[in-house]
Amino acid sequence: MSRIELDGKVCLVTGAASGIGKHIAETYAAAGGRVAIADLKLDAAEATAAAIRESGGQAMAVAMDVTSESQVVEGVAQIAAEWGRVDVLVSNAGIQIINKITEFSFEDWKKMLAIHLDGAFLTTRECMKDMEKRGAPGAIILMGSVHSHLASPLKAPYVTAKHGLLGLARTIAKEGGKLGIRSNVICPGFVRTPLVDKQIPEQAKEFGISEEEVIQKIMLKDTVDGEFTTLDDVANVALTLAAFETNALTGQSIVVSHGWFMQ
Repeated sequence: MSRIELDGKVCLVTGAASGIGKHIAETYAAAGGRVAIADLKLDAAEATAAAIRESGGQAMAVAMDVTSESQVVEGVAQIAAEWGRVDVLVSNAGIQIINKITEFSFEDWKKMLAIHLDGAFLTTRECMKDMEKRGAPGAIILMGSVHSHLASPLKAPYVTAKHGLLGLARTIAKEGGKLGIRSNVICPGFVRTPLVDKQIPEQAKEFGISEEEVIQKIMLKDTVDGEFTTLDDVANVALTLAAFETNALTGQSIVVSHGWFMQ
């Protein structure tokens, strides 16, 4: 199998200072992409970008709260000023708050939807503007979840937002198709990131079970091999979608879950 190369493509990855976003950024840089590390925490973004540069890759840090229209507009403009364009967007920034619907505060509900949905919309809008202005193709990748297709207790806004990303991606694909702007959703299963690790004791407390039971009986019980999805699993799919050059693969959800959800 030939190695996938990004050949200098300019890639914006949000929430890229840690977790899945960081690993995607590192994978893109290793494949020859120029990577903008966008994160709420600029110091962490700069540290990630510096590490990529030290490894021989090209990276820059961008301060970006994806719920802030002005920060998204300014951040995309900063990338375009530095590297001339944006070819690939990975809208990855996200958080998790778990609670029963009847106990969810409206503020937490709005916060979750703003980060996952508003952030995806704002970053997509600005990157599509750049692509359309140049009359150039591009790839827009939204980070969904198995919860884009299934529901779980205690995760109402997360499930709602992740379902919503499917509709956004399909609309992007319809509107961007003539220019070759492709849009897909990656839907991972549980990945051992700080976001998931935080949930394990929270769910153990909420359900009155052990942390090991949360892992085995909730998170991994429907996988084919009892394994977590890995950072490499997700990043390799993100690399394939970034490099894919035709509309043959657009408007799709790619489930990366060790068989937890099959479609």
